[in-house]
Amino acid sequence: MSITEQSKLAKEASIKLAVLPTGVKNKALNAIANSIKSNSKKIIGANEKDLILAEKQKLNMVIVDRLRIDNNKIHEIVEEIKSVARLEDPVGKTLSQTELDKGLMLYQVTCPIGVIGAVFESRPDAVTQISALCLKSGNAAILKGGSEALNSNKILVKIISEAAEKNGIPKGAVQLIETREQVAEMLKMHEHINLIIPRGSNAFVKYVQENTKIPVLGHSEGICHIYVDKYADLNKAIRISFDAKCQYPAVCNAVETLLVHKDIAKKFLPKMAEKFKKAGVEIRGDESTRRIADVKKASEKDWDAEYNDLILSVKVVNDLDEAISHVNKHSSKHTDAIITENKKNAEKFMDLVDSASVMWNASTRFADGFRYGKGAEVGISTAKIHARGPVGLEGLVIYKYKLVGKGQVVRNYTGKNANKFTHKIIRKIF
Repeated sequence: MSITEQSKLAKEASIKLAVLPTGVKNKALNAIANSIKSNSKKIIGANEKDLILAEKQKLNMVIVDRLRIDNNKIHEIVEEIKSVARLEDPVGKTLSQTELDKGLMLYQVTCPIGVIGAVFESRPDAVTQISALCLKSGNAAILKGGSEALNSNKILVKIISEAAEKNGIPKGAVQLIETREQVAEMLKMHEHINLIIPRGSNAFVKYVQENTKIPVLGHSEGICHIYVDKYADLNKAIRISFDAKCQYPAVCNAVETLLVHKDIAKKFLPKMAEKFKKAGVEIRGDESTRRIADVKKASEKDWDAEYNDLILSVKVVNDLDEAISHVNKHSSKHTDAIITENKKNAEKFMDLVDSASVMWNASTRFADGFRYGKGAEVGISTAKIHARGPVGLEGLVIYKYKLVGKGQVVRNYTGKNANKFTHKIIRKIF
């Protein structure tokens, strides 16, 4: 099937999906979760083929870690899908109700976006996350995963599609494309596809933005910061920083740069460096850091680096304002945090740092759709459009206006009658 045919099929499916009852969607999602669980051996078997190819190609261990599916990952996938089924349906909500005049009522109601084209990295669990969120929000999905995960992606889409169609979801609601050439063709399908979500390198996201008329939602990099303020609790600072770097370094919400106030640096840096080095973290510091701790020299490029690895750049700053300035200059607008016991400083940092997620005394690793209570996420957006940060169901719906009248015509609201409107707000939830 060509991309044009796939896009048309997805468009047809999206129209039917848009009006499916919540119960049908939830039943399908639970059926998908159960099917994935019962087919776990097939999924892991397909994944092993991808892992063997990855080993032969000598792919980076970061990619291999993202690629791997085991029984624990299957359990996570199943629970994520079921959690999406439990979430409130975002479709058909009345956001506002305004009486334009007696007997003339305007409703603003949420509705699906339509067809979502998602292109993502080597993580095959992105297939299940995006599929579940799209189906719950009434959207069709065309998916393109990394070639290194092709076997895993194919078996997952097959299981999802079969279980969905057996439980009331229209054919073509979840589809897979496999090649870069198909991605290039998909970007031309603006008549059928309503939103593109790219998850990959900065260069790839820019390529997508520059080669399509379709709106694009996503982020290109995860350059996240933690600022250790002069009023920080040292134990909290070390525990949070360590978690943000080492709990899972190969993801976009892992911390890449640590900023440390000069007044706390001599107490904090030696303890921090010792703990990180024991975990195999390579630390690259500025001159002030290197005068306190035995670390490698940081270059200017390090302040703009997304390592996705056990590497951390560290800089000593003079005050809170310098930390905020550094973050706003070098951050990718993803997630940035402050560690402090000073409420005023924390609030200033969170107000002035221009990122999708800002945190106080918490690990940057919390910036995640599942952890935010969204069930899962289709991606993280650093743009300032209708959705920002981890994008769950709320980012996959838009709204339409429904006007209900009793025969009114505009002619009766012009000239001397222009002020006839009452514009009475009956309901507004935002």
